[in-house]
Amino acid sequence: MQKTFIKYTFFIITAAIFLILLINFIFNLQLLETQQFDTFWTKTDQMIHTLESNQMELTLLKESLDEDYLTRAKAAAYVLDRQEEVSMDVDEMQYLADLLNVDELHMIDENGIIVSASVSKYVGIDMADHKQTRPFLDLLGRGDEDAYLIQEAQPNAAEDKIMQYVGVARKEKVGVVQVGFTPTRQLEAQSRNTYDYIFSKFPTDVGEELFVVDTLTGDVLGHSDGLNKKYSAECYSLSSLPDCLDGEYKSGDDETEMYVVSREYEDVWLCAALPRRIIFQKLWGNIITTFIYLLFIEAVVLLLLNYLVKKKVINGIHNILGSLNSIKNGNLDMEVAVGGNREFEELSGGINAMVKSILNLSDRISAIIEISGIPLAVFEYERGINHVFVTSGLSSLLELSESKAEELYRDAALFEQYIRSVTNNPVKGEEEIYKVDENKYLCIHLSESADGYLGIISDVTKDILQKMQMHYENTHDPLTGLYKFDYFKEQSAEILAKMDIEKFCAIAMLDLDHFKSINDTYGHDAGDRYLQGFAEVMKSMPEKHFLSARRSGDEFCMLIFNCESRVHIVNFLEFFYETLRGNVVALSDTQTKSISASCGYALTDGAKSTITELLGHADEALYEVKRGTKGKYAQYHQ
Repeated sequence: MQKTFIKYTFFIITAAIFLILLINFIFNLQLLETQQFDTFWTKTDQMIHTLESNQMELTLLKESLDEDYLTRAKAAAYVLDRQEEVSMDVDEMQYLADLLNVDELHMIDENGIIVSASVSKYVGIDMADHKQTRPFLDLLGRGDEDAYLIQEAQPNAAEDKIMQYVGVARKEKVGVVQVGFTPTRQLEAQSRNTYDYIFSKFPTDVGEELFVVDTLTGDVLGHSDGLNKKYSAECYSLSSLPDCLDGEYKSGDDETEMYVVSREYEDVWLCAALPRRIIFQKLWGNIITTFIYLLFIEAVVLLLLNYLVKKKVINGIHNILGSLNSIKNGNLDMEVAVGGNREFEELSGGINAMVKSILNLSDRISAIIEISGIPLAVFEYERGINHVFVTSGLSSLLELSESKAEELYRDAALFEQYIRSVTNNPVKGEEEIYKVDENKYLCIHLSESADGYLGIISDVTKDILQKMQMHYENTHDPLTGLYKFDYFKEQSAEILAKMDIEKFCAIAMLDLDHFKSINDTYGHDAGDRYLQGFAEVMKSMPEKHFLSARRSGDEFCMLIFNCESRVHIVNFLEFFYETLRGNVVALSDTQTKSISASCGYALTDGAKSTITELLGHADEALYEVKRGTKGKYAQYHQ
């Protein structure tokens, strides 16, 4: 029975394949022609867009240059009207031409004769002798001092080189001032609007041709392969191109059938052509590829049918048994989904309903917690069972993605490892509170029993951040952000107590110089900026060796610790003063001042002196500095 079923299936699928290939051949041919038409239409669109863009660019460039050239011509006329001696010397005329950034500069008298020029051989030319120069004589007879003429680029009368000239009537006397330019930019822009240039920018496929035919003469004006041969085939004929508006096959060179698409634009036909053999090469390539795919699909289908007949029922039973074994091992998220017949589906549904009733217990607990409005979550897992029972808010509290949460809930050992990693970062001074990140703090209570673990997690971020803010306000000066003096002494005492006996440290007392005069002269806002600028320098010192505080008013103190030697401490002080000297504070809109401070410091090696003693000694040293030359630092000596 199985062999008969496979045999008839083979005959049916094979017949269907050949029917599909026939239909595919017909539709693919039409599709390829349509695609080629669309491709050619898009390319002619791009050609039209390029032609119009280049023409617009050329027009805008000409307008811009004409305006610029006229401005320079008027400037030359203005100079020559006021400095008549310039016009008498070729060198001076060339110098003026260089200043105005023009290639030539001529002055024409009332008789139409060039009487002065930046090019000596142009002097004496009669403007009436040549058709290029003759139009400028009209400026002499108008009687309009604002008259001008901007001539198109053309060969000039003297040397037959391409130039563009601009002439303006003189205001002080009858005459014309003429400037000349080499039209390099215009010629470059015009060259970009030729068919050869445009075709060079359009890549063509193998065998593809792009060409342009004059609508009046039928001449081929441009071709993607150049104009090196005579184009006399039917596909280039003016009479056949109107038939190709929607795509048509026409004879090409060597009697090759060409698929031609034509498009009329202004006074030319824009055309694209491709040999028919290339289209059919693509067609047969598609047909052969489709045939191979269908043969592969036929083989797969036959193998699949054979597999389903032999294995489907047995595998269905094995799948149910495997799912039950997984559920038994604690994987309660396992959903039994074995189809194929009604009995398997009913059995799968019954097992799933039983497991779902177990999971509903955690859902009910989650609903109760959500009603309470408390950011709280609970989890539980037993030893030997992989699945972790959790309430719905746990992933949100632990900031777990959906995929990461599912991974952890399916593996109790992995979940326990993750919880342990969170509890490795406890908050100092708090019980069962752990830092997740800078803006997240959790209270995690774990209860362990012989059977497993029960855990409760709650979000205490708001309370902890409030405590931290209160602690900051109690220990930091609000104006400068430095430590308050009492907290500084506590921290310094702890550092001294923990510091290696072989290390050195120093207490430095600092006092801002002339601070009272700054307050009196510029106001307390300027004084506050002065204090804050000094504090920023203190905070820029390396935290590994500096502890800074504001004592009161303009008095500050520093602990320099964990130094290898006394010289190390002096180097740090010198670095501090060097940084201080480079710091400038704006006292007003017009006044700035470098920060100046006096400093006295007391050294100790290890924990031989108390903070109180060191502060007293540093005060004495500061007093000596203030009595002498301010703005320096000095060490306390017994």
